Amino acid sequence: MTVKNFRAMLVEQTEGGTFSRKITERSLDDLPEHEVLVKVHYSSLNYKDGLSATGHKGVTKNYPHTPGIDAAGVVEESHSDSFRTGDQVIVTSYDLGMNTPGGFGQYIRVPADWVVPLPANLSLKESMAYGSAGLTAGFCLLKLQEHSITPDLGEILVSGATGGVGSFAVAMLALVGYEVVAVTGKTDEKPFLIDLGAKEVISRSEAIDTSGRPLLKGRWAGVVDSVGGEILTTAIRMTNLHGVVTCCGNVASPDLRVTVYPFILRGVSLIGIDSQSCPMAFRRRTWEKIAKEWKLPHLDRQTSLCSLEELDGEIDRILAGKQKGRVILDLTS
Repeated sequence: MTVKNFRAMLVEQTEGGTFSRKITERSLDDLPEHEVLVKVHYSSLNYKDGLSATGHKGVTKNYPHTPGIDAAGVVEESHSDSFRTGDQVIVTSYDLGMNTPGGFGQYIRVPADWVVPLPANLSLKESMAYGSAGLTAGFCLLKLQEHSITPDLGEILVSGATGGVGSFAVAMLALVGYEVVAVTGKTDEKPFLIDLGAKEVISRSEAIDTSGRPLLKGRWAGVVDSVGGEILTTAIRMTNLHGVVTCCGNVASPDLRVTVYPFILRGVSLIGIDSQSCPMAFRRRTWEKIAKEWKLPHLDRQTSLCSLEELDGEIDRILAGKQKGRVILDLTS
């Protein structure tokens, strides 16, 4: 091992309490002592990374810090029997990029039980096109399938459809034969969502009912909700008999104002999706499906590349709600 220093984004807290971001050199000695050292080739930008990069103590408690909850690269050193030098691997979620230096640097050092072998038929770059967002969408799809929600049962509602999780949910569901109705506040993005495979695109106002009625006319066989709040509340009340609602976000609101009637009169299931500490067996199974039957043919429609130097502007964009699809961070140059 000859490399000692590497480039990374570093977020620092100033004496005045504000936070600044810069691209700087870091040392391998700055990384924690874990079993697997990975040379990162690609990372990706998530909303949680934006929060970490602006000093959100609910995500990252201690600074200076390198964000990046996703990383894909090659094992440089391993003190685990599970991995060898040269193995191509993926690391997403757990504590990566939160309080453990993350994928916005050219090296990470992590526990072996955070590491997933790169599946066959998937490149490192492709894996970061999906990243935590695509993986979370995959978790939702797998839960729908495990609960026998098949394409012939009816429409699937996807909220936050132009975001990372939502856009992958739309595309993967459509790929395997579901009829997808996409919800977005960005009405000018309807062509983008139709191109991904949505059968119909509706506005947020069309997806929200404020009447207070405990049940509404059933429409959805299943739901992938990444925003929470009134959209989730309405979706539950509009879900068909024995339908399944997956919930993986709360950007609109963490509050859920709903009665028990959808659950006890229609047998609706509400399933929470935990992408951070999901069991490894379920995680690997989802990655294998992403690499095979769920692999999207035109990932470039949903992704764009940026360098470390361009990352700062992309962080501002995602925090302002202006990101469309996924941004892949290229650390190979």
